[in-house]
Amino acid sequence: MPNTQSISLKTLVKEFNLEILHKGAGYETQQVVQTSINRPGLSLVGFYDYFDNNRLQLMGKMENTYLKMMGREERLKCFRDLMSHPIPAVILARNLAPYPECLQAAEEYGRTVLRSAQETGELMSDLTTSLRSYLSPRITRHGVLVEVYGEGILLMGESGVGKSETAIELIKRGHRLIADDAVEIQRVHPNKLMGSAPELIRYYVEMRGIGVIDVRQLFGMSAIKDSQYIDMIINLEQWREGMIYDRLGLDDFWTTILDVEIPTLTIPVKPGRNLAVIIEVAAMNNRHKKMGYNAAQEFTDRINAHFSEQMAEAEGDAPET
Repeated sequence: MPNTQSISLKTLVKEFNLEILHKGAGYETQQVVQTSINRPGLSLVGFYDYFDNNRLQLMGKMENTYLKMMGREERLKCFRDLMSHPIPAVILARNLAPYPECLQAAEEYGRTVLRSAQETGELMSDLTTSLRSYLSPRITRHGVLVEVYGEGILLMGESGVGKSETAIELIKRGHRLIADDAVEIQRVHPNKLMGSAPELIRYYVEMRGIGVIDVRQLFGMSAIKDSQYIDMIINLEQWREGMIYDRLGLDDFWTTILDVEIPTLTIPVKPGRNLAVIIEVAAMNNRHKKMGYNAAQEFTDRINAHFSEQMAEAEGDAPET
């Protein structure tokens, strides 16, 4: 199951070089769990239906100008109403000077007030992108992730089937390793998954009979990559006599991970099969399919057209009764 992610407010402050105007009571332990940023325009006029307490509150020139039109008491009430909710922080964009009423309400309710020199729209976009990266759903799967001709191929299968050995052969052929044994998968887009290796085992591969090797040291920096979109899943399984394997490739199979469907192939493993070459061909074929060309479908159409012509000729040559 995906983990519930969070990021500390302190991390965002450091990443975006935010100035701390007032440090709230829970600043040291404050976590941000929501990717969306709120512009509290409606909140300033007293509308708090559907207000999300978990969102960062970003105020720009528009909110600042509106508040400037108010008297001190009315402005203080606006800030008290906002700060009474357990929000992570209020961020002022464009280096706006904080209203005294803002800092007073922050002091009363123990809320954090921050400031940035960035323009409001730019800061909102950057914060949202960063939060999506930190907080997007993720899961860890057993497998090997490699980049082959620009395609992210996730090799899966039972232990001992040859995933790591195949990855080493692919690396020797000029392709790159992202993760071995444990692959951290993150949904970075509604229909895209990103794979990477846990920090502890990054760049290492375990090979039975040899032990653990460091791919970066053994093959060089060109043999590794920190992360890669997952474009295809290939299940490796021991060849089973009597099992019917796909011969044409007309049927599409999918594996769903974090609600994203990934095209999937099953490749039987037996002595004499060059898995590295097979995976290279699978990667190139997958690229062709994404670009609109399906060799299996074209082949089938040609066969069907050929038989249709043969049947038409046979009917034309048949004697009339």
